Amino acid sequence: MSGPDAHALQNVDWSRLPRPEDDGAADHLRGAVVANIALPATDGSVVSLATLTGRTVVYIYPMTGKPGIALPEGWDDIPGARGCTPQACAFRDHHAELLHAGAAHVFGLSTQTPDDQREAAQRLHLPFALLSDAALRFATAMGLPTMSVADTVLLRRMTLIIADGRIAHVFYPVWPPDRNAAEVLEWLKVHRT
Repeated sequence: MSGPDAHALQNVDWSRLPRPEDDGAADHLRGAVVANIALPATDGSVVSLATLTGRTVVYIYPMTGKPGIALPEGWDDIPGARGCTPQACAFRDHHAELLHAGAAHVFGLSTQTPDDQREAAQRLHLPFALLSDAALRFATAMGLPTMSVADTVLLRRMTLIIADGRIAHVFYPVWPPDRNAAEVLEWLKVHRT
């Protein structure tokens, strides 16, 4: 198998890729009220993270590669860019455990189009919806850290734990991406309500 899925099925040597640094760009998010913005979901629904009750896990990532389509030039040189498919697969594999540990909802979020998100959700057999913020409305309202790659604004990788419309915890930076779901699971177990 070649392309992005191949990386999800093998052990990636994360030490060969540039590690993202904590630049403080997400410091303002902890404790913040979530903006009430409707986002299209891959299951056909529209989701406002602000209105969900209980704990919601939202892992935010730059973009999931598509088989047969090259990633942007220099992708592996961007700190924290590589790893979206392994991260999604880890959340898929830990999904039942996350729910058992107290997550009422799990979502992935990027600036990719709803069609691109649907393709990834189907290909990766995700048991949860991916949300599209292609218009950057949610990212702008929340002041999410972004990066520009090939004239496209992408979100930097992070994970939010939202409790009844307010951000309870922020994982930022996330590295390596394939271990993020396990870190979130441990946090949920320690911080049970």
